Amino acid sequence: MAAVLDSVRAFFAPSVFTIDAENPGDVVARENLLDRAMGPNRRRKSSEKIRRGRIPAEGLAIVARDHDGHVIGTVRLWNIEAGVNAEGTPINALLLGPLAVDETYEGKGVGSALMRAAILESKNRGHGAILLVGDAPYYERFGFFGEKAQHLVMPGPFERSRFLALELVEGWLDGAAGMIVASGRMLTTALIRRAA
Repeated sequence: MAAVLDSVRAFFAPSVFTIDAENPGDVVARENLLDRAMGPNRRRKSSEKIRRGRIPAEGLAIVARDHDGHVIGTVRLWNIEAGVNAEGTPINALLLGPLAVDETYEGKGVGSALMRAAILESKNRGHGAILLVGDAPYYERFGFFGEKAQHLVMPGPFERSRFLALELVEGWLDGAAGMIVASGRMLTTALIRRAA
């Protein structure tokens, strides 16, 4: 992850923020940021049903920090099965989200830096595709489009026009159809107690 973070830092330096791996001390700041950015209904979204009780994919919980080390942005990716292929084999992929930036830092490239770091680190870790639910005009600049997700569905209500995919490996989502389901590591009781 260090090489990815260094390349993202070099791309955006000098800047008012740095990109870093999330650590356990970031939990409260991250959750407060998400509450402010996403509003009170954020836990009711279909994406949240997939994330609930799970741990982000290995090495794919990333934050942006201001010069004082405070969390000003966050993105996490989660292991999922993106339906099945034509042979009926589950397709391993990632679900990105949520991505959030403190309103004080909007328009300063924080979200773009987090996205670039998340995509690059996902690719470096050998993942084949990333899916997300978000605004197409924003995410299309990173290569996310609806075409590869057109035969996939979320567990619960979602807006089809906002369900997007990016292949990190060409053809990874060919023939993908069916329900998105969580496949990542479960959050243990000990971790839940520590985070509270």
